[in-house]
Amino acid sequence: MNTKFLLDESRIPKQWYNIIPDMPGPLQPVINPVTLKPVTPEDMTPIFPMALIEQEMSNQRWIDIPDEVREKYRIWRPSPLFRAHRLEQALQTPAKIYYKYEGVSPAGSHKPNSAIPQAWYNKQAGIRRLATETGAGQWGSSLALACSMFGLECTIYMVKVSCTQKPYRKSMMQLWGATVIPSPSELTNAGRSILAHDPDNLGSLGIAISEAVEDAATHDDTNYALGSVLNHVCLHQTVIGLEAKEQMALAQDYPDVVIACCGGGSNFAGLTFPFLMDRANGKKVRCLAVEPASCPTLTKGVYAFDYGDTAKLAPITKMYTLGHDFMPPGIHAGGLRYHGESALISQLYHAGEIEAKAYKQNACFEGALLFARTEGIVPAPESSHALRAAIDEAVFAKEEGKEKTILFGLSGHGQLDMGAYDAYLSGQLEDFEYPAELIRQSLERLPKVSL
Repeated sequence: MNTKFLLDESRIPKQWYNIIPDMPGPLQPVINPVTLKPVTPEDMTPIFPMALIEQEMSNQRWIDIPDEVREKYRIWRPSPLFRAHRLEQALQTPAKIYYKYEGVSPAGSHKPNSAIPQAWYNKQAGIRRLATETGAGQWGSSLALACSMFGLECTIYMVKVSCTQKPYRKSMMQLWGATVIPSPSELTNAGRSILAHDPDNLGSLGIAISEAVEDAATHDDTNYALGSVLNHVCLHQTVIGLEAKEQMALAQDYPDVVIACCGGGSNFAGLTFPFLMDRANGKKVRCLAVEPASCPTLTKGVYAFDYGDTAKLAPITKMYTLGHDFMPPGIHAGGLRYHGESALISQLYHAGEIEAKAYKQNACFEGALLFARTEGIVPAPESSHALRAAIDEAVFAKEEGKEKTILFGLSGHGQLDMGAYDAYLSGQLEDFEYPAELIRQSLERLPKVSL
């Protein structure tokens, strides 16, 4: 009974899978926040290179991965697929549990899968510097790594509460040459406006996005890079699921359910979209997105047009949202503290093609502790959400007395998240309640879009 299912470097995917041709119905238009008209490619050129704009809007099912990008992927890809035998034994479940482990990348998460192609395309377009935001620091460290590979400068606006909680993520970014700025900051109009209203603001991904977009839009030599949500980011991450399908075939198995944590959506999209392609072709497979109960975008949000950032600089998309100025509590899964959701994932959820579930953070850390003591890997707080759901699926299989094959995404390791684990082990980790009134107030300020 094998534990690891490995692919040779020659099996790194040569193409990314674009789910748009297999979506349930046409996509809703993306709206320019200034004109309130559908976005054109020209609207996006101040912050993105044309190659990424074309990928964002492409209807081609398969898009070639540049050789230079695949060469960088070879550092850690294909990532391993594991069978969690020891976790299964601890749960005494008839279910088979597999996990695709992205923590083997240099940055410790799945994020370099998109950071590397984004940096490469910008380098080809003659860009000198990239500006971005980061929550938990996984995206920021990944873009810092990618920029160092291609000789680009990198400026990262890091959510202030995460700067405090995860200081070594900041150190990692600086080690790769990036400039890291706690957000909100005094360096942008967006940051100054937030601080004038709330000097003690802890920051959010929406605010950090506003600062990074403003930075990029006001410097001719700088573009913006986003770590989640957008179509081209979801596209790049599909290397995860494409490899996982081959590895499940090596195991002579196929999942009944595929589970991934979901904040903006890049990790969930990367693992599940290739399996949703099978579902579109008649295969019976469930896909479950797992989010924090304190920032429950899919499970408690509304499907509506909203801004992608707090300062209303980013385009307006139809998505599940809690409101662009909603301020989520400072949970340790900083990568899941985003008010909105990928338009692609939102449409899939609205159409009933995927499921969603929300957990409080203590339940997730409880599962992470069991996993660390059985499988040996310390999960990132974000990944622990998917792990918690996988454990519950396995327990349910035991209660039903049925066999089930479960695949979940372990999107990163938690070796730089020891502060969170210290809080859990000492009984000081707080479960935040769903802030219904704050979300209600934020949803009252959604943009008015008429098409």
